[in-house]
Amino acid sequence: MGLRLNTFIDLIEKKLTADAEGFTQATDEITASVRAEKEDKHGSLAWANRAAFSSATALFRFRAIPGVIVKPGMIIVCADGRYRVLSAEDVKNRGRFWEALAEKAEPV
Repeated sequence: MGLRLNTFIDLIEKKLTADAEGFTQATDEITASVRAEKEDKHGSLAWANRAAFSSATALFRFRAIPGVIVKPGMIIVCADGRYRVLSAEDVKNRGRFWEALAEKAEPV
């Protein structure tokens, strides 16, 4: 698989932490910082086959990190902004590469 890993990304997982008074607060915890290939949504046949994830705006491919499992709900941050992972898959179940379909997270 010839990937062009030219985009730097941070994989972020939301963690809930409680303070001494019992109030919880959501914080971002960087799980990994890696290089990835980013493919934006366009009118190709491959994107037409991804109709189940019509809200996805980008596809990220990157090398697997030992001990890190990419799950839906994680956040990917790159130079273009923040993306919410909708679907993550271990490519061919070999443990070498991950593919993550993500949608651009709009600021609130």
